[in-house]
Amino acid sequence: MAEKILRTEYSEEMQKSYLDYSMSVITARAVPDIRDGLKPVQRRLLYDMDDLHVHHDRKEMKSARITGDCMGRFHPHGDSSIYDTMVVLSQDFKKSMPLVDGKGNFGSIEGDTAAAYRYTEAKLQKFTDEVFLRDIDKSVDFVPTYANTETEPVVLPVRIPNFLLNGSEGIAVGMTTSTPCHNLSELCDLCTAYVRNPQMTLDEMLEIMPGPDFPTGGIISNKSELKGIYETGAGKIKIRGRVEFEAAKKRGERDKLVVTEIPYTMIGAGIGKFMQDTADLAEAKKLPEVTDIGNASDASGINIFIELKKDSDPERIKNILYKKTRLEDTFGVNMLAISDGRPEVMTLPSILKAWLKFQHEILERKYRALLEKEEDRREIQEGLITACNIIDLVIAVIRGAKNRKDAEACLTKGDTSGISFRDKSLEEDAAHLRFTDRQAKAILEMQLYKLIGLEIMELEKAYKATMKAIREYKAIISGREKREELICADLAEIKEKYGYPRKTEIADLAEAVVEEAPVTVTDCVFVMDKMGYCRLIDQSLYEKNRETVDAENKYVIGTTSNGRILIFTDKGNLYLVKCADVPFKKIKDKGVPVDNVSKYQTSKEEILYIACREKMENMNLLFLTKDGMIKQVECAEFETNNRQTLATKLEAGDEVITILPVTEIGLNTIVLWTKDGYFLRFALDDVPMNKKNAKGVRGIRLKAKDECAGAMIAGPDSVVKYGKKEVRLNTLKTATRGGTGTKVRT
Repeated sequence: MAEKILRTEYSEEMQKSYLDYSMSVITARAVPDIRDGLKPVQRRLLYDMDDLHVHHDRKEMKSARITGDCMGRFHPHGDSSIYDTMVVLSQDFKKSMPLVDGKGNFGSIEGDTAAAYRYTEAKLQKFTDEVFLRDIDKSVDFVPTYANTETEPVVLPVRIPNFLLNGSEGIAVGMTTSTPCHNLSELCDLCTAYVRNPQMTLDEMLEIMPGPDFPTGGIISNKSELKGIYETGAGKIKIRGRVEFEAAKKRGERDKLVVTEIPYTMIGAGIGKFMQDTADLAEAKKLPEVTDIGNASDASGINIFIELKKDSDPERIKNILYKKTRLEDTFGVNMLAISDGRPEVMTLPSILKAWLKFQHEILERKYRALLEKEEDRREIQEGLITACNIIDLVIAVIRGAKNRKDAEACLTKGDTSGISFRDKSLEEDAAHLRFTDRQAKAILEMQLYKLIGLEIMELEKAYKATMKAIREYKAIISGREKREELICADLAEIKEKYGYPRKTEIADLAEAVVEEAPVTVTDCVFVMDKMGYCRLIDQSLYEKNRETVDAENKYVIGTTSNGRILIFTDKGNLYLVKCADVPFKKIKDKGVPVDNVSKYQTSKEEILYIACREKMENMNLLFLTKDGMIKQVECAEFETNNRQTLATKLEAGDEVITILPVTEIGLNTIVLWTKDGYFLRFALDDVPMNKKNAKGVRGIRLKAKDECAGAMIAGPDSVVKYGKKEVRLNTLKTATRGGTGTKVRT
């Protein structure tokens, strides 16, 4: 069979394929549906647990079994996404109302990961059974699964706006969703008010539900901006942790600041980061009042304590913590959801409108299904009641029939041809029988005890109940007000059973202001060892231990506590280290890696010169490259606050080999030498003054495959050590810059 080749424009095909991929990620993986507030993996997991009957009143099931079943039947994207979803849905510090009841290690608020799924068990929460999955078989559409072997629900019949209750976070292609959690009790009240008055204003909505309610508590500090967020569906919420002051109760104890609630964004590694940042502030003397920090959090709640020195100012310390750490953080809001099959940023009114529309849809579907069942029941009941009223005729038909088929034909069509009547007077009445097929089947299967008087009365009583239910269901289906009464009753029941007080305080708080104390500038020494660990040492401490410090460190530079250290490398780069970022340490302390306080990478470049910028005034630097290019640069050129900048321009393949400070008066000669032993001596004044962006001029003309090895600024009696030999400069003739130099034997 010949191949069929389709020719198409490559860019068009890529554009179409990427668009299909992005829409798949947006609609089928990363963004929740506005109706039930769930992503596909969450919906499939909950439905699978429902289908496995892992309900709240049953025993837990192994997480591995649930995960594998969900992956094999409903969700084809791997076990890790399913189990991670189960873990998150079980964590009460991430969800306002957890949907899964986990047994075992399901992680912690401090960032501890959950145990592997072979070690944990889970079942559905009672809340999930009653609010998310009730009447699922009657209320929503089902579609084929990815393997086309079973069906799964398009959406779960959730009775509350779960999109707001538990929030959502997701990253799709070109868009993200980030919705905060809200309080269940307030949400029920808001929905009830909206059902009764869909025209209510946003201000009226915010009187009932003033804003998000995070499971970690905290304080929302920009209340006035919340209205704009709910109007547009996007914005930023500022959250502060709650900090309480505890005075020392007895001698030997210290005053404490205790963090009892954290910003929602601090969940996980953020707690450890906050403690480290606080310790760094204390070490850097920005929080000198702090003597210790510890974490005594447990299952009862957050308890991060900060011990203080006597007579400390707690308010000042709080403000510094809010300003300098993640104790005050920002939650970015972008309420993106799938609405009517497409992604849309939702406002609060549009979320409630979509929720109410969905509630009407699921109630109509539910009561249509119930009505259909009651209509079927009514049909059977009417047939049985009629049969009881003419029981002698029915018995005559059944007794005179040769087989079931003839009896059914007589009961449904009045066909008496197959019936042998003992009493011929009944044959004419039998010809008028017109039971339905279902009624005839029920009559033929009716047991004789049903003819007892009490049983007939029960049948008539059940028929009246059926007719009453039919009238009620028809009223609900055709009457919007009836459905709204049911919705409000549902909300009241949910609030009564599952409601809880608000956890997050909402207020308009002034921005944390930190009055920076005047910085006391002290003399100190910057030291860095051969492994690249650097620290500051007090000048007095250095003087007492000069020999030890000099012996153990590669670089020892006098500076001040607010000084700047400049690092010049062989690649022509200049790196800035601010002494304010370098910790003060004791003599035996290790220090911090230099790449933590600068952009210099010890493994990629070699340091040629390092100095304190404040001590480089009235000084030039002389640069020499391996290709023999040389220049002088005024130190004013290196005045910068950038962490990385250019020190000198280089040709491709060239590198700096020597950087010399030009300071001493009387040293007016420069000597260059090469690897092959050529020496060139000329006046220092012959080296021009250039900008740092210049390449310089030719210092020495090199032979083939030769390169510069070093340089020295010296007087006439200076000596250069070259190999095992000492070269006295007075033996070299003064030449012109750019010459080949004199060959020296070693």
